Amino acid sequence: MLFGRIFLPGLVLCALAAALSGCATIPAGGGLPVYTIGGTAYYPLAGLCDQRGVEMKYDSLLRTVRLSKDSHQVILRAGDILVLVDGNVMRLSSPVDIYRGVLAVPKEFKDQVFDLLFSFSVPPVSRTRRDRIKLRKVIIDPGHGGNDPGAIGKYGLKEKDVNLDIAKRLSRLLRAEGVQVVLTRSTDKFIPLPMRAELANRSGADLFISLHANAARSRSLNGFEVYYVAPSVSDSRRAYLTARSTPLNLKNASFSGEPLELKAIIWDMIYTNSRAESIELSRSLCGSIRDNVGMNILGAKSARFQVLKGITMPGVLVEAGFVSNLKEEKLLKTGSYREKLAAGILEGIREYSQEMSPIDFSR
Repeated sequence: MLFGRIFLPGLVLCALAAALSGCATIPAGGGLPVYTIGGTAYYPLAGLCDQRGVEMKYDSLLRTVRLSKDSHQVILRAGDILVLVDGNVMRLSSPVDIYRGVLAVPKEFKDQVFDLLFSFSVPPVSRTRRDRIKLRKVIIDPGHGGNDPGAIGKYGLKEKDVNLDIAKRLSRLLRAEGVQVVLTRSTDKFIPLPMRAELANRSGADLFISLHANAARSRSLNGFEVYYVAPSVSDSRRAYLTARSTPLNLKNASFSGEPLELKAIIWDMIYTNSRAESIELSRSLCGSIRDNVGMNILGAKSARFQVLKGITMPGVLVEAGFVSNLKEEKLLKTGSYREKLAAGILEGIREYSQEMSPIDFSR
């Protein structure tokens, strides 16, 4: 067998099926067609999602799908027999397929995953702004430090000091909510970028937030912006390099002695999912800072920052204001404004966490 021990609690895992051959369509109950592909019954995934109120996000370029509802998340890809179900690896007997332009899943997936995780839609329950943050652990990375001051304002404000102070305030607020917090640095100390990513990956955190302050030649430029890893950063290349050097410690899955290609497929799916989650987090943070702090919002943007390329979990780099702007430098000098920024970031994390389903790397 390709796998030593890969299983999903409560679900039956099947062996690898033969190649697909022959296609036909037959009617089905519930208004959905059933496609017979190589002797296996398939259902249109979009139709299943519509019936159950499941959010379906499809990347046509990568042919990857992310399904989410309540606290559950499933990641699958056309042509693959491997799926990630709430962070667990499952192997299907038949692959996810595209039939006449329609993404279709085998009956085995419908019966053993979809029907168990996603019940029929019920009216949504309204949430209050103070919903519990649904995260176990967050790692906060105060940028720069030690002999690297970062940007310096006209009146001497050092970025490294702003970053560390906001990080400590955010850490205190998160811990008060019951979230575990790890800081890449808690003192005025320089830490190389690769080490920051390594600390993040070893932490087992659900989320990575790197805190910075901005600077520009134009002193009029001001505002808040958030960066996520750029689409130009190849998930496949990162996946292959990671598979060669990093254990795949997904919950309830063992990959000891498994082929490199198999591990790379899983890492590819993880990285693709992490980028999508990072984009959602970026947008939530921008919205929260706009609503709670009233800053000019420069938006959520992509970048090839080394620290973002190196992490395996969803993560963003926050630019909390411009020390080169005289007004924002003055504000960033005050503890009350830094507290306001930390609280705004907290609320953005809270809003994001209501919809996210992190992949569990707990050992």
